[in-house]
Amino acid sequence: MGMERKRIWGWWFFDWASQPFATLLTTFIFPVYYAEVARAHYTAQGMSVEEAGAAAQALWGYGLGICGVVIALLAPVLGAIADNSGRRLVWVWTFSALYLAGSWGLWFLMPDQPGLHLAVVSFGIGLIGMEFATIFTNALLPGLAPRDEIGRVSGSGFAFGYLGGVVALALVLLLLAENAQTGRTLLGIPPVLGLDPALREGTRAAGPFTALWYLVFMIPFALWVPETPGPRRPVRLGAAMAALGRLLASLRYRRSLAAWLASSMFSRDALNALYGFGGVYAGTVLGWPVFLAGVFGVVSAVSAAVISWIGGRADRRWGPRPVIVACTLVLTGVCILVTGMSRDSVLGLPLAPGSRLPDGLFFLCGVLIGGAGGALQSASRTMMVRHTTPARATEAFGLYALSGKATAFLAPLLIAVATDLSGNQRLGISPLIVMFLLSLILLGWVQTEGEAEP
Repeated sequence: MGMERKRIWGWWFFDWASQPFATLLTTFIFPVYYAEVARAHYTAQGMSVEEAGAAAQALWGYGLGICGVVIALLAPVLGAIADNSGRRLVWVWTFSALYLAGSWGLWFLMPDQPGLHLAVVSFGIGLIGMEFATIFTNALLPGLAPRDEIGRVSGSGFAFGYLGGVVALALVLLLLAENAQTGRTLLGIPPVLGLDPALREGTRAAGPFTALWYLVFMIPFALWVPETPGPRRPVRLGAAMAALGRLLASLRYRRSLAAWLASSMFSRDALNALYGFGGVYAGTVLGWPVFLAGVFGVVSAVSAAVISWIGGRADRRWGPRPVIVACTLVLTGVCILVTGMSRDSVLGLPLAPGSRLPDGLFFLCGVLIGGAGGALQSASRTMMVRHTTPARATEAFGLYALSGKATAFLAPLLIAVATDLSGNQRLGISPLIVMFLLSLILLGWVQTEGEAEP
């Protein structure tokens, strides 16, 4: 199989177009703003600052958990339908509409009269759209390059996407997101376009900005990525479900694939929760304003771009397994550090009042989360390609999405419940440590070269 460079670049542009949802809305800008608004709302109702932070994190956790259930239930079915009909791009555009609507809806989270539940619902709609669109674009990967080049193509795609996230984040910090105290952006100016800093319109504009960014940069994808060659058939749910049933039944005889799906189920769920709660943690435990969290995001995204690119080369040379193991160990260490860190102490060691060590350590965590997370996702995508064929790739990646979301409700739910029961946000993160370690144990049964389909 040869490589069509324009088609590969078009495929990479999906990562560039969609990454700001993760960078701006999932991790660095919107969740910190949400945490600020929710904390002020709950303290106005008589809660202590710590109780308010826990309540904000719990609501966010329940919202993400519900999204995970929806994705887990529908992903493999949609994948089977797409493979049986021979159509994939129509599903990309369908779920892109949800991405756009959900992102735009975050504009309506007002600082003084916050619709917290509406914000969580809008975020969930956008997240579902992004996750489902990603399933169908991932399914195009096996047909882009020869087998020994897949790891490099995947890693470079993640690196390109993270670079797009850096550019988008820099633009928002410099031109839009205002400091709550000064009303000015990181560039020292009021938000552009006449946006009112008193109403936090610059920060709220991160949602519409993300939608417009996606709309513009999906144009190369639309122009350069054709539909998968092959016959087109009417959508038949019965045939699709029968094919999915055969694939699920075959897991009894495909030990490597079954172990890989279980391993990635725990690691990706834990990683997504780490992404999802990082901004809330920074805003509530460390008291970071939005603009500081944004600078943190630039550092994290730059490291993610660089390390994802390096990870793609390592994947091509040594295979995806060593990359996955190294990244999982790094992320486990990050969780241990975050769980044991507060303004007053680090891993049980007391700090002097006003110490900036927690801020420095959290910046280091951002570098490690961004870099290890990006390389882990890239290598995981490569490992999945080694367990499928181009003809059944969407179905396989639907099953892969199921494995990533089958317990997607579990990590946010465990964090929410642990936070509720302990009243402590740091202890709420501890379930992620167990999930990363479980993923490493299960990886022992996975064959690096994959296994043939029955």
